[in-house]
Amino acid sequence: MGLFLVEGLKSVTEFIESDYQVDTIYHTPAVLSKLVKISGNIKLVEIKPEELSKISTLNTPQDVLAVLKMPEEQLIKPEQIKNQFCLVLDGVQDPGNMGTIIRTADWFGISNLICSNDTVEVYNPKVVQASMGSLSRTKVFYTDLVQFLEENQVPSYATTLNGSSIYETNFKSEGLLILGNEGNGIRAEVLEKVKNQITIPRFGSTESLNVAVSAGICCAEIRRKANKL
Repeated sequence: MGLFLVEGLKSVTEFIESDYQVDTIYHTPAVLSKLVKISGNIKLVEIKPEELSKISTLNTPQDVLAVLKMPEEQLIKPEQIKNQFCLVLDGVQDPGNMGTIIRTADWFGISNLICSNDTVEVYNPKVVQASMGSLSRTKVFYTDLVQFLEENQVPSYATTLNGSSIYETNFKSEGLLILGNEGNGIRAEVLEKVKNQITIPRFGSTESLNVAVSAGICCAEIRRKANKL
């Protein structure tokens, strides 16, 4: 079982309160009193700020760094995509985008993300940091997307440049929102398995939207229609 890092008191606190297993917490004296209240039986190791900076992945290290155990990889179950919306990521490579998408999904109450096998590793330190603790509440699965779409018949919506407007799309209470690679979009073999292509209407001159921004706009519209806001 592998290990990964979580940095910052807020994010570490959220992982402590989750189902993740925290192995060790390294901290400076400045946050000891706060950690004692929440850490339970977790091993606490006090170190100097300069020592923490040597093991931190951040340019400006924070006062606490936790080492957690990666959970065993699981397969997505059919019941985890029924009667809800899930995000599907095809080849998203930028850790910052991945982390922001996880945080966005958490904001909109979307708890499951299904990723192609070449999507960036969810426990990459930059992904974990960009998710700002939301990874502790979100399940991320890796799979063969073509096979996954063939086996699951819930409505699917691929974000492309030439689809129907998201504002004219009749989103229901369940579905798969598919987002593609930052440079190449969604692969043709994945698109072939999707019935609905959707687009965020463009009013300016830029060629495309950042994938994490697109996720946020689409999730907002999906929730607005699903909840009849």
